[in-house]
Amino acid sequence: MLGFVLFLVIAVPILFGLARALRRGGFQVMNADGRHVRGGLGGVALTVAGLVVLLVVMVTSVRVVPVGHGLVVFNTVSKSFRMSPQGVTFVWPLISQTEQYDLRRLEYTMSSTQGEGRRAAQDDSLWSPTQEGLQVGIDLTLWHHLDPTRVVQIHQKIGPDYEEKILRPAVRSVIRLVISEYPVMDVYSSKRALIQDEINAKIKTLVEKDGFIVDEVVLRDVRFTDQFAKAIEAKQIAQQSAEQMKYTLEKEQKEAE
Repeated sequence: MLGFVLFLVIAVPILFGLARALRRGGFQVMNADGRHVRGGLGGVALTVAGLVVLLVVMVTSVRVVPVGHGLVVFNTVSKSFRMSPQGVTFVWPLISQTEQYDLRRLEYTMSSTQGEGRRAAQDDSLWSPTQEGLQVGIDLTLWHHLDPTRVVQIHQKIGPDYEEKILRPAVRSVIRLVISEYPVMDVYSSKRALIQDEINAKIKTLVEKDGFIVDEVVLRDVRFTDQFAKAIEAKQIAQQSAEQMKYTLEKEQKEAE
């Protein structure tokens, strides 16, 4: 804000001076006799050019930060950083580098379904071995947001692609670590909620120290390999056949009695 006020103090008198010179037909200069005369068309052109340049500088110096966002501003002269919240902010022209960050709740999905997730054009499901060494595919959604007080630090150390550099590897690592501790049927059964809670706790511990706030990690789907799915199906069919045979034998025994 102080820089914006200083810029106005300098720019406004110059702007009025240029406008006044334009109304008079340009700046006054001295001729060979030492008399003040108007600058003519050249003076008018110079005045208009100066006026346009100043207006462009003023317009490009004012930035509008959208609602729920923050603007990191780096001053290349003083080598200092600052973070401007939503609304109108001023940046020094030519010597400022800016990067905008979304501070709202964001969603990062890894899914096998075409058209879903951050990598919608490919199967982005996360495959992990269970306690028995069997592979299961996990589709999940991570809801997260940035700590507004740590945005400048995140920009300096990581950059705007923090999801791919930090969050995605952290999620994949924790999923593999947790899933490998459980039998395959626990992942598919009622213990799935317990596994999800453990994943949430471990991911939060891993990334929140760096300014990434994890709201929730949700396991959307658990999939098996085709071979294992066929084995499960065959087992269920065998169980149903055994139960049917048992029922038939009991019925025949009762009829015989």
